[in-house]
Amino acid sequence: MLLFIFVLFISIIGISVYLVRNLLSDGLSLNRNTTEVLSDNLLKGIEIKQSFLTPNEYSRPQKPLKKVAGIVIHYTANPGTSADNNRSYFEGLAETGATSVSSHFIIGMEGEIVQCIPMTEVAYASNNRNDDTISIECCHPDKTGEFTSDTYDSLVSLTAALCVEYNLKEEDVIRHYDVTGKPCPLYYVDHEDMWTAFKDDVMKKAAVLKVESK
Repeated sequence: MLLFIFVLFISIIGISVYLVRNLLSDGLSLNRNTTEVLSDNLLKGIEIKQSFLTPNEYSRPQKPLKKVAGIVIHYTANPGTSADNNRSYFEGLAETGATSVSSHFIIGMEGEIVQCIPMTEVAYASNNRNDDTISIECCHPDKTGEFTSDTYDSLVSLTAALCVEYNLKEEDVIRHYDVTGKPCPLYYVDHEDMWTAFKDDVMKKAAVLKVESK
């Protein structure tokens, strides 16, 4: 009987240690995944204008983003508009309440990057993946949805920097299409080969950043 109680006691201690260790590990992981802006050592050749939206229930609810498990790429579906145009639309939702939508970043047709939401907060962009992803909206000149070379270059650089920041892999970079089936970003839904090439470019850039940022 004493042996049974001793074994039971040891088992309880072992389980308790395991649970505490995992809780601490999760907590540390969450801390690593909560930074408002990109680390300075990853901003090589990237200029980001922080223009955070006014807190409101429609586009910046200030709901904590406790972890980052992926990056979701979008297109604006509004040909010819700029990053600032789309940021203004998100901002205006505080007054109009027309819908709930936003994005962490918007990339314009000249490659300019505007950050609308801190990376510690949820953006309303990716449906059931809002709670664990960073979203990037991209402007485009026409209805094909194809990005300009400047937009593309900035998107590769930003996505690569985010991959390094959050230790993400190639499969963690997804399209809005991969979440809901919505044809977004349109060009990269219609051209799977170009989507594959984009992710290759991101991973190459990320590999260089990892070395340079050490």
